[in-house]
Amino acid sequence: MTRSKFGAWVIPVLFLILAAVPFVANAIGEPFYVTFFARVLVYALAASALNVVLGFAGLVSFGHALFIGLGCYAVGILGFYDVTNGWAQLGVCVLVCAAVALVVGSVCLRTSGIGFIMITLAFAQMFYFLMVSMTTFGGDDGLNINAPSNFSGFELSGSTEVYWAAWAVLLVTTIVMARFKRSPFGMVLRATHINPRRVNAFGYSVFRVQLLAYVFSGVITGISGFLLANLTAFASPSYMSWQMSGDLIVMIVIGGIGLVTGPILGTVVFLVLEEIFKGITQHWMLLMGPIIVLIALLGKDGFSWVKRFKRPDVSGRQPAATVSAASVGTPGNASSASPIGAPGVAPVAGDTP
Repeated sequence: MTRSKFGAWVIPVLFLILAAVPFVANAIGEPFYVTFFARVLVYALAASALNVVLGFAGLVSFGHALFIGLGCYAVGILGFYDVTNGWAQLGVCVLVCAAVALVVGSVCLRTSGIGFIMITLAFAQMFYFLMVSMTTFGGDDGLNINAPSNFSGFELSGSTEVYWAAWAVLLVTTIVMARFKRSPFGMVLRATHINPRRVNAFGYSVFRVQLLAYVFSGVITGISGFLLANLTAFASPSYMSWQMSGDLIVMIVIGGIGLVTGPILGTVVFLVLEEIFKGITQHWMLLMGPIIVLIALLGKDGFSWVKRFKRPDVSGRQPAATVSAASVGTPGNASSASPIGAPGVAPVAGDTP
């Protein structure tokens, strides 16, 4: 199977399988699976959003859980004041996340490397302790959400409703990500990590491109927090903790950095293994840790090794030069069609999964 054909069917098949989960769960009388996979979809949405920054731009944001917390508290605080209109809550969530991402990104993106990592972590911890100190909204104990978000008659009042909402949002996001990755802006974003000097030389601002991507990523992550709040009926400062950000990074690494469907597959693997290992021992990370290490050592693209099940290229063409998966996350080839002329930026058939 060629890469292009693999990319054509992997997303539809993946989402058809996910769409079957509620029906299978009801058929076997196990509603727990609906709740569990609703959580998987919510975290997959957050991981996909982080993948824009980590996978495409090569920026390790260790404080992206901040936006999950903001999305949760957008529902919780408005609900505390009896504002249960879902459109109002979602609007506040998007605006707040965009504003915070703009401020945080404007500061963080003036640094690089370990500086960027530590400043994103610092901002997340600042908001974490801010919410801990706000005893009006539960402080460290968190805030119960008594009424679900109401979208003009459609309420996110149960696991099934949240599941389908998360499924739809994740599907749209995945399609957008696939197109975004191949778009001129997406290629410029990927090039900012490969060769930022050349990007600037071609008239693009590395800072502005990365800032727009960071704001976009923050908003999508905030929407995942919005859904998580309705799923758990709870908002907690722990959603902003560095452990949550670390989990999102691990999910992306497992699925394949920079791959459109990588965060989804990585989230499924991570949370399913977590659930299995928790049933074995409370020290489940002792079992999870070695598996993550093996994936990191044996497969630089995580579970993207499934792409290798394809017919070999018999056209006689020489393989194009590739870029390290740790830098871009996807193979690329030099092409004059690239808007910036940077090697490894031009899209290749089948690099979407």
